[in-house]
Amino acid sequence: MTSSTKTPFTTLPADRDAVLRVMPMPADANIHGDVFGGWIMSQVDIAGSIPAARRAAGRVATVAVNAFQFKEPVFVGDLLSFYASIIKTGTTSVTVSVEVYAERQRLDAEIVKVTEATLTYVATDEARRRRPLPTL
Repeated sequence: MTSSTKTPFTTLPADRDAVLRVMPMPADANIHGDVFGGWIMSQVDIAGSIPAARRAAGRVATVAVNAFQFKEPVFVGDLLSFYASIIKTGTTSVTVSVEVYAERQRLDAEIVKVTEATLTYVATDEARRRRPLPTL
């Protein structure tokens, strides 16, 4: 991508808190320092499960990755902030939107949105069977 197509931000979203912050290490990347997409996907799944488990008041399982878009590369040393919010609930399911921002650890401060995804989780009981979400 050219620099004109990047979506730079000056700050992280101020209206919400990150549910997860993590810095990828060399073991999470290829020999060029580019972080594996699968590693990012696993972190997005963890971040999305946090509000889902809170809403379900217990165990949840990922049942669908509805959408997943990598917008910018992620590099070793970037500080990633994951913002997750519930966008829909069903009888047993919770759909969560996750946005990921990278704070580049370079000379010039740069914050970019690197990933966005939508995942669906289902509430499960101790036997790992679907169960209804508790009423609010």
